Amino acid sequence: MPLTLDGPLADRTRWQATECSIGKAMDVVGTRSAMLLVREAFYGTTRFDDFAARVGITDAIAATRLKELVAAGIFAKRPYREPGQRTRYEYVLTPMGEDLLPALLALMRWGDRYLQPDGEGPLAVVTDSGDPIEIGADVRADELLVRVNRRRSEAARRPPR
Repeated sequence: MPLTLDGPLADRTRWQATECSIGKAMDVVGTRSAMLLVREAFYGTTRFDDFAARVGITDAIAATRLKELVAAGIFAKRPYREPGQRTRYEYVLTPMGEDLLPALLALMRWGDRYLQPDGEGPLAVVTDSGDPIEIGADVRADELLVRVNRRRSEAARRPPR
């Protein structure tokens, strides 16, 4: 079931998608490590060492990806200094990075449906109502709660038959 292309786009022999927004987005966040760094930022990670450890990548890869994501405008570097220590930097999502939330939730939902046992992974819900988040819903990260899917955790605790 392909999309319907309209107007000058209908004749696909006359154009190529050289200025494709999907391609441009993938140039910025198209690596596994980049998307997982963004995921971790939504989960509250800000410090370099924590990003590398939580994503399970080397410091070199974390440094490269974070530098790319800062250059692209997804993250901003903010200095911080603990008493008696040198100045270090934390990485926080910019408004541009925060706008990746719907894409991240869509990937999560797709992965839950097709790649997780029983079609379920962690559950993202609206904090106030507890309702599962619908893809395309206009919500902010601070309005969401991600929790263990109860059905999955109960099944994991049951002894095998």
